Amino acid sequence: MARKKFWGLLFSIFVCVSLSACSQQTTKPDEEDSPAKSSVSKTKPQNNKKPQNTNNKTTFVIPKDAGNMPGLSQAELTLIADKIFRNESGGNPYNLVHWNDGEDFASMGVGHFTWYPAGRHARFGNTFPDLLTYMHSNGVQLPPWLMQARYQGAPWNSKAELMYAKQSGQMQELQNLLYQTRMLQAAYIVDRARRAMPQLVNAALPHSRQRVAQNLNAVANTPGGWYVLVDYVNFKGEGLNPYGGYKGQNWGLLQVLEEMQPSQPGAQALHAFADAATQVLERRIRNSPPARNEARWLAGWSNRINTYRYPGV
Repeated sequence: MARKKFWGLLFSIFVCVSLSACSQQTTKPDEEDSPAKSSVSKTKPQNNKKPQNTNNKTTFVIPKDAGNMPGLSQAELTLIADKIFRNESGGNPYNLVHWNDGEDFASMGVGHFTWYPAGRHARFGNTFPDLLTYMHSNGVQLPPWLMQARYQGAPWNSKAELMYAKQSGQMQELQNLLYQTRMLQAAYIVDRARRAMPQLVNAALPHSRQRVAQNLNAVANTPGGWYVLVDYVNFKGEGLNPYGGYKGQNWGLLQVLEEMQPSQPGAQALHAFADAATQVLERRIRNSPPARNEARWLAGWSNRINTYRYPGV
């Protein structure tokens, strides 16, 4: 109930912000799939404060911490961590340090956070250094070589170099660290999604803001909806870059909420979200350069999106 009341409050805030012509903000351009290096909170990501109760559905008392996501239980965070780990790495610790075919960056941790070698254009965001900063600020002791590489870039320039290094003691140390910090990585992903929420409605085109707010509220207030929102942000980003995507069309969470049929909380909202995500990613493939052959990824993308229909929460 606390979460439902919170999202009623947050929904009201979204609508108020989106309808206020004098309060519109310009969103800083992000990378296509992931945000440009965003500031990471140096405090614990969870917030257990509860919003003030109200029985009035049109007049709200806005608490000071209304922009914060309600605290997740340990069971919920564990479920999100496990699902994202399986989605990205098949639940295999060996794949916590990975390099996908056809990509020019390494994929690290439970969320396959992007890590580019030094000097390479971070087209899809460079999120692993931010994760390392988050981990360090939350008390994780990082190996000295990793602390240094955090600022310099991934120590491998290709998949072949990474695979050659797989058996090294340094690589085993990194894999163990990433396996032992799975829950903290999940908290980072949740915190990233939480920080994106207040921006989504205001970043939408004026005619679609009410739709985006309604659909965001519907998914968030459906059992399993937090997994859906958090995983998609980790999967394909927030979609806040007005210059991102192919042919001017992005494929992040914002675009899915815009494409989604207007919904109310309940199982149908999850189906509507999955349908919209499929349409958005199929559009990405149509718009992509033929040489990238992005259609080869559609089956895997579809399998992941179908987990949103029955999240098991």
